[in-house]
Amino acid sequence: MRVSTAQFYQQSTLQMSSKSSDVNEQVAYLTSGKRVLTAKDDAVQYGTLVGYKESLANIEKYQRNITQAESHNSLQEIVFADAELILDKIKELMLQANNGAMSDEDLRALAKQTRNSFDQLLDIANSQNANGDYIFSGYQTEQQPFSQQVDGSVNYSGDTGVNVLQVARNINIVTNQTGDAAFMKVANAIGDFSVSYPTPPASNTSSVAVESANITDRNSYNISTGPYTFATDPITNDLTVTDNTATVVFPVLPVLPAPYVAGQTISFDGIDVTLNGNPLPGDSFTISEQEKVSIFETINDAIAWIDSGSVSTNLEQHQVDYNAILNQLNSAMTHVTSRRVDSGVRLQMLESQKSRHLDSELNITIGKSNIEDLDFAKAISEFEQSKLALQASQQAFSKVQGLTLFNYI
Repeated sequence: MRVSTAQFYQQSTLQMSSKSSDVNEQVAYLTSGKRVLTAKDDAVQYGTLVGYKESLANIEKYQRNITQAESHNSLQEIVFADAELILDKIKELMLQANNGAMSDEDLRALAKQTRNSFDQLLDIANSQNANGDYIFSGYQTEQQPFSQQVDGSVNYSGDTGVNVLQVARNINIVTNQTGDAAFMKVANAIGDFSVSYPTPPASNTSSVAVESANITDRNSYNISTGPYTFATDPITNDLTVTDNTATVVFPVLPVLPAPYVAGQTISFDGIDVTLNGNPLPGDSFTISEQEKVSIFETINDAIAWIDSGSVSTNLEQHQVDYNAILNQLNSAMTHVTSRRVDSGVRLQMLESQKSRHLDSELNITIGKSNIEDLDFAKAISEFEQSKLALQASQQAFSKVQGLTLFNYI
């Protein structure tokens, strides 16, 4: 068979190129430490590897979200812990002020301390995170959520937006609590209504107080008929309740007015009211619907009560107001504690989820390693064989390409 010089060079080049490619491929395996780099290395296992890599990428994303959610909830938990301490301090000041031995100067000092506590609570309610975002503004993170008005009241300027982050395939975690829910919507200590007691020159000589007032039948209740006025006849001491049109709603005709019996439930228009104490002839008060009470409103009431201690002429009503404010402070403390618990529960969930991700990451990494990690002893042996084959091919080409017929004449 005749072999031309061109054919010889072509075959030799192809052969050496193939051997060189084998060497380069072995170098790529050794450099990466992986035995499966492309689908042609192992089509079945390569598909499994793609799934593993996607799972690891998702875990990395979830872990970043967990870190972010932990930061937000940790900061809120700290704020609520501080709010608990402030409310506890205000309650302590109220207890001190309810001491008949306190002088006017003492009461003024206590009122000043309570104002300082109010300012501290307002300050932490406007807390910002490391990025300068307000943590209680909902979606309006650049908007300061709370501002004090000239009359001492506090307005909320944020919104009701609640942010969530995905921390697992089917798990989302809330990362914020809105300011209105955290500080403006505390459960009313007596139920669904607030009470307006008589102001001078009228008086509450019996110390009667509303213990509870709740809407028990929404179908019978009509918000447009409130507020409701409770009054006892100056002569007969009969108790009546009238709506805002002066229509008597209790007792309901044909039942006639009758003296109030301590402990009885007063029911009208789908509302149940329980009083503490016995109203005396001429006593009256009004209830208006108010299911939620602002923490700042309660503290302002506490400041006003302490301030009025030295000039109060109606000691019975002064004590009724004290009990009402103290009860609402207790409700506020319970509310803040529940908010702190919410943050704590989320932190526990995040810690638990973080641990599960770490376990999953370890298992996936092991499975991924079993598939793609290189057997270096075997790879080095194959590399040496490929290199030797390339060298042999090169040497053979070098010797053969130099031969001519003159070598045999």
